Amino acid sequence: MAHCLGSRKGGLARLGGRGSATFVSDPKYMGVSLHELVDAGNAASHEDRLTYLFLADATTMADVERPLLALDLAEEPGRTFRVPPRWYADVSANLTIANMDFAEFANAIDRSDTYRGFDGD
Repeated sequence: MAHCLGSRKGGLARLGGRGSATFVSDPKYMGVSLHELVDAGNAASHEDRLTYLFLADATTMADVERPLLALDLAEEPGRTFRVPPRWYADVSANLTIANMDFAEFANAIDRSDTYRGFDGD
């Protein structure tokens, strides 16, 4: 996993940028497991701790729809679902302002573990 977006509720991701999400593209993240990302999140200081990540992994790059992998780092660390670019802004914005929880999106996935809106389109 070489590309990711990270954020925390109501705050700034501390992955080297500003704003509610920070893009990271670094070869040192290639081959990093979800477990390692969760462990790194748990080891971070409170002010640097992220709530979730959106990862562009091998599946993202191979799938014509380019679904990112959403990873919960807070409520249910390690829980994941896929989110196509069409839905990324909705999911990210609602998580960032704490309007909705990660589980609400994860509970609305289809058979391919992909969130496609609450109406399933």
